[in-house]
Amino acid sequence: MSKTIKQQILISGVGGQGVLFVTGLLAEAAINKGLPVFTSETHGMAQRGGTVVSHFKVGNFSSPLIRPFKADGLLVLKDENIAQHGSFSKKGGWAVVNSGNDLKIEGTSGASGVDADRLAQEISNPKSVNLIVLGFALAKADQKGRDAINLFCSLKDIKKVLRKRFGNRKQLLDASLLALDTGYKASKK
Repeated sequence: MSKTIKQQILISGVGGQGVLFVTGLLAEAAINKGLPVFTSETHGMAQRGGTVVSHFKVGNFSSPLIRPFKADGLLVLKDENIAQHGSFSKKGGWAVVNSGNDLKIEGTSGASGVDADRLAQEISNPKSVNLIVLGFALAKADQKGRDAINLFCSLKDIKKVLRKRFGNRKQLLDASLLALDTGYKASKK
């Protein structure tokens, strides 16, 4: 009998960074695995660069919102948002942050930083920060040992979702896969 999957992930960024896109990818990956999913977003002044937060739950939950100190993981697309949303992480939780440095979040095992802004520029796709951060998190989930994180899906699962979404739009699919792979490979360096 397989272990029951139950995870809560908070995704934080600003308008235009693709917070809702990443949430949708994760939700579709969970649905493809036959897992129940809850999502909820807050995006007030998103089009003006305001904060966008997505609550993502996979497993048997009765409410879509994540309470403070309960998130298993954080995906933070803008490093300034860690001050605002770091308190959602539970003790021993993980975080992947768009930052040139690893960060310390009180009560957690720490946050792994990936300079997604720089990597996005290197692949000539400045709008791909979201997929780079997600790719980095997926690589951390594949690792063994102290730096590994617990994530319900794999790189293969997310690539399958991207192929389904962008199948006949080759340029968009190729750019998305490159961004995801760029983040994944950055974790190996």
